Amino acid sequence: MAKKHKPIRPLILAYCCNYCGYAGADLAGVSRIEYEPNVVIVRVPCSGRIGPEHIIEALKEGYDGVLVVGCHYGDCHFISGNYVSKRRFTLIKSILTSLGVEEERVRFEHISAAEGRRFAEVVNEMTRKLRELGPSPFVR
Repeated sequence: MAKKHKPIRPLILAYCCNYCGYAGADLAGVSRIEYEPNVVIVRVPCSGRIGPEHIIEALKEGYDGVLVVGCHYGDCHFISGNYVSKRRFTLIKSILTSLGVEEERVRFEHISAAEGRRFAEVVNEMTRKLRELGPSPFVR
């Protein structure tokens, strides 16, 4: 049986690549597409720059989940950054599991600059899942 917890408004840190993910988030905003306001967006040059240390530090700092948004395969402005990110994502999930953290707290998505609605959907889906999981197991 699932552990009972007080309902939370989960806080999500979103690392968005400059060329696609961030532009998709921006499109959601300028298009006035509604999504949960519990996401903090950090613009990064490429999703391939995000390593396990960034995600673990975010969780330790009090974020309930981390979203990494990169370009679609074949569209990376740095040629293979999104492939690097995907490989790291597999490693990150393994590290989190070994630490006793649910792997659903971290999500990797491919979102283009034209997919503002998709960005909003991902944030809303992740928020619902994090509400089910409850607060981050890391100290707040």
